[in-house]
Amino acid sequence: MNELFLMILIAVLSGGAFFAVGYFVRKLYAERLIRTAESKAREILVGAKREAEDAVKRTEKDSRQALAKAQSDFENKVAQTKRDLENLSKVLNHKEETFDQRKDLLEKKEKEALFKLQEATQKEKSISERQKMLDKILEEEREVLKKIAAVNPEDAKKQLLDRIEKEIRSETSRLIHTIEEEAKETAEQKAKKILSLAIQRCAASHTVEVSSTVVTLPNEEMKGRIIGKDGRNIKTFETLTGVDLVIDETPNVVTLSAFDGVRREIAKLSLEELMLDGRIQPARIEEVVQKTKRNMENVLREQGEKALADANITNVHPELVKLLGRLRYRTSYGQNVLDHSLEVAYLMNVIAGEMGIDPILARRAGLLHDIGKATSHETEGPHALIGGELVRRYGEHPDVVHGVEAHHEDIEMKSVWPMLVQAADAVSAARPGARRESSENYIKRLTQLEEIADKHPGVEKSFAIQGGREIRVVVRPDRIPENELLALAREITKKIESTLDYPGQIKVVVIRETRVEDIAQ
Repeated sequence: MNELFLMILIAVLSGGAFFAVGYFVRKLYAERLIRTAESKAREILVGAKREAEDAVKRTEKDSRQALAKAQSDFENKVAQTKRDLENLSKVLNHKEETFDQRKDLLEKKEKEALFKLQEATQKEKSISERQKMLDKILEEEREVLKKIAAVNPEDAKKQLLDRIEKEIRSETSRLIHTIEEEAKETAEQKAKKILSLAIQRCAASHTVEVSSTVVTLPNEEMKGRIIGKDGRNIKTFETLTGVDLVIDETPNVVTLSAFDGVRREIAKLSLEELMLDGRIQPARIEEVVQKTKRNMENVLREQGEKALADANITNVHPELVKLLGRLRYRTSYGQNVLDHSLEVAYLMNVIAGEMGIDPILARRAGLLHDIGKATSHETEGPHALIGGELVRRYGEHPDVVHGVEAHHEDIEMKSVWPMLVQAADAVSAARPGARRESSENYIKRLTQLEEIADKHPGVEKSFAIQGGREIRVVVRPDRIPENELLALAREITKKIESTLDYPGQIKVVVIRETRVEDIAQ
């Protein structure tokens, strides 16, 4: 135990001695630098004074010689012309100027010597200050090392990634900006021309549907007959049609509620026929509903054939024709899906004509792009993939199949067809009046837009305008440099695309503004 204590004591004394030696060596080195600087300054000052004195003596000697020569020349050459005298005067003036220049040079050197002396003094003070600063930095580094030692690997990795992200953000913004500018130069003008021409040539109307249908009754007594004894009639009707029949206090009306528009239409037609017939009972209800369903198949086929005729398309599988007819009774954001599909077909036809591609395939892809919505409530999965599988099953062209299944980017786009379908789909959906939302969803979407933007560091305030089709983001100029604006806009855009469901497009505008104010008195 004593030996261990003795070893620790020796180690402590050795460390103290090493620190003391280091301190004195550093102090001696600093004093040596100061003495060297002072010695050099004195040498420079003495040399400057000696040179000044020598220059003055030389100048005086030269002046005396020049004056003696001038006097001798004047006495010996009295008869010289006035021109010679003027030339001599010029020579003397030039020498006087040279003398003044040399004198100024000497004064300048003297000032430089004094400046160097002051500089040496300042360096001496600076060395002392740097010594204190080094001690402070050493202490700070020790604290940093202590903190680093306490950080776990995951936190250290996160800090490193954050630092790398900040370093490459600027370069990424410049790269994105360059690529976008190059693409815009060649594509933006032509794309705008094609889309604007397509919009001008297509002005389809849209009917607005909801998820319920109101049926007018001839009298209030009919409500009791529809309900039946112990509710047998209404239960049978709802079971056979798959529609909720709502009977409330509203006089002379009942409401049919169901997401499937075809079922609502079958229920409406069946109920109207039952009221007209007057025999409302379970057996009769079943008979009428079955009959209406068979008739509805013909109606769906007729609707599909009419849509094909309007789009000038032939040779479509009968099952696809019926599915097209079902879209007449399906809505999306209040927009009738069959009317929307026809409009997309018209737009595709115009775009195909401008781009020089097959207009028949373009119209087929446009008309069938939402065919999956006819069965999406019965089949799991995105409607684009469901539609792609349907048109593939019923023998459509591979370009049409790919245009349908990839127009919402559920799979990778491998050709121009899904891109064109996506563009035409967006134009039809975003046209003013094409779609509608409930006020509750509208306000919720505006709030979510602003919340997404406000969560980004450096954002001061955000404003959703133009009915939620544009969001303006005001950033703090002291937090977000100008070269990071494009990257911030990209981040907000990607967050909106991955978080919200919305019709059409949303424009993101990032504003960075610096204001300086002053008052003239």
